[in-house]
Amino acid sequence: MPYLRTRLPHSCLHGIQLKTTQGTLTFHPRGFGFFEFADDSGTASAFVAPPELNPFLDRDLVRAVITRAEDGRWSASQLELIARKRSSVFGQVVRHRGQAFLHIDREIANTDWRLGAAPGDSLPPEGAWVVARVESDGVTCQRVLASDDDPGAERIIAKHELRSSFSAAQLETARSLARQPVGRAEQRRDLRDLANVTIDAASTRDIDDAIAVLPADTDGALRLIVSISDVSSVVQSGTALDLEARRRATSAYLPDRVLPMFPTELSEERLSLLPDVDRECLSVELRISAEGDVVAVDVYRSLIRSHARLTYDQVAGFLDLGSDQEMTDDVRDMLTWCRTVSSRLSMARGRRGGIEVARDEARFGIDAETGRATLLDPVRPTSAHLLIERCMVAANEAVADWLFARGVPAPFRVHDAPPGQAVDQLEHIARNFGFACGFGRTLTPLALGAFDRQIRSSPAAPAIVAVLTHALGPARYAAHAAPHFGLAATRYLHFTSPIRRYADLLVHRAVSSYLDGVRPTDPAPPDLEDACRDISARAARAARAESDARRLVSARYMSSRIGQQFDANVTGVRPFGLRVQLRDSLLVGHIATDSLPDGPFSFDESAQEMVGPSSVYSVGMPVRVRAARTDEPAGRVDFELVATDGAGPRKATAPRPPRAPAR
Repeated sequence: MPYLRTRLPHSCLHGIQLKTTQGTLTFHPRGFGFFEFADDSGTASAFVAPPELNPFLDRDLVRAVITRAEDGRWSASQLELIARKRSSVFGQVVRHRGQAFLHIDREIANTDWRLGAAPGDSLPPEGAWVVARVESDGVTCQRVLASDDDPGAERIIAKHELRSSFSAAQLETARSLARQPVGRAEQRRDLRDLANVTIDAASTRDIDDAIAVLPADTDGALRLIVSISDVSSVVQSGTALDLEARRRATSAYLPDRVLPMFPTELSEERLSLLPDVDRECLSVELRISAEGDVVAVDVYRSLIRSHARLTYDQVAGFLDLGSDQEMTDDVRDMLTWCRTVSSRLSMARGRRGGIEVARDEARFGIDAETGRATLLDPVRPTSAHLLIERCMVAANEAVADWLFARGVPAPFRVHDAPPGQAVDQLEHIARNFGFACGFGRTLTPLALGAFDRQIRSSPAAPAIVAVLTHALGPARYAAHAAPHFGLAATRYLHFTSPIRRYADLLVHRAVSSYLDGVRPTDPAPPDLEDACRDISARAARAARAESDARRLVSARYMSSRIGQQFDANVTGVRPFGLRVQLRDSLLVGHIATDSLPDGPFSFDESAQEMVGPSSVYSVGMPVRVRAARTDEPAGRVDFELVATDGAGPRKATAPRPPRAPAR
């Protein structure tokens, strides 16, 4: 049946049939799809019946005729291909009537596509997993997965069109750049004698930030120096390697691999701030008063040498427990001052509000027997995580203000304040978790910071943060500076990870250009705005791939735990069921609406509740669940509710009065 998900362009509101218009296709796993209108009047979509979709792939740009049924719903038909966004697909070889076809992910294609072999090659056997190139009349096999390859990871890479390899020419360029000598000290400020250290996870190989702190002066002020690998001095703008990094926009971190923005010869060797070797950096030096205010900022090119490659656990053990780590005296002394810097920055940020970024997250590892990624324990942020997070946020904010004051164009990081409706929902959901917000008519950064402090010690904090993050909405890159609401920053950008994020590399080039004496004429050039939109979209795609990978591994992990029971919180309510997060592992799964007892249930979108005749399920509610089934290819874990006395739905009451309209 034709179906309209959101409002149509104004031109679509009159008449039974429209002229041909352009749009993008999206696919539903159940076989049908939607036509997303390519105009500026809104993000509308019309239903597309399964047979119409057969020759097309997800995200194809097409021309279609839009018709309106008597009940007011819209559908798209007579589709014509304009442009194809995908160049490759992933699937499993199947045979129909003796011919080879590729069974493609149903979120990408709703039917099997005829499979051909490259010249001189034979067709792979039935059941083989294949990466294939898209042709006009089918797909051609490019690569057959080996028996020890992970089809789930390859499916995610193909689905989100991540770039998983570099060309031979790009690799040779990277090797050539890796042999490039490090810049001379006379061309940069020499910081090699300072006790610079890097603090990362033990598994990190692309190390792009180091810190050093100078002791307090007679006024009590400290100097924090954050030094970041100067990628811009090695990888020049407009080169093939730079364009490849732009296409990737970010490194993607999957459970069993990293898809780096630059080849490992650069990202893990020449550009990485390895211990006891000289490295070119851009450094930002912050003078921090005894009250935690940043009273002076200097940005310059530097040459550093890391005195120690430290892990979060090492630093937390030293700072919190005084454990005797293998560190030199100068590193120990410097880390003691780092703790002072961290506390001062925390106090200053607390005065203005916002939230701390470091949060609990699930940690993945590789199973020694299978070689596959498996879910392990959640990682709780330590004092060392908070130290680095505070230093990096302070550096990013300082560089944003430094560039803005000089009128230098750069990709700023912008986060809008949530609309009134989102604030209403957040208040309502917080009460379900047992917290009273009292935000008032408008959510302010200080009120958000106060709420953040309320929830920090709660066992349900990870679930609350998941809901809070969704309510606050995503940040984006923009050529025009604007506040970052979540961090309560007047201006903000990304400066501290140029090995891993292309936006940071653009910021480094903006800084370097100014240091070279170039003065801008336009603070927000159009090509920068285009770049911001492009890298925002590509970074979001990588984030969705990482999310899919977590779901894949979660399903793999839970497949051996069917029947086991867990404590959880409801973190989402949808028409088809509840999303729940386990408290111990932070794993996310679903409870189908039709499996809830005492139904039937209806979905109350405004209250984010599932309402039945005798019970109500709300976001924030604690529940006891049992693992029921898993679907690894789909990355899905299904749970069932377990009846308990201590957790479960609240009883339905008399019909509630309508909620006040959103502010």
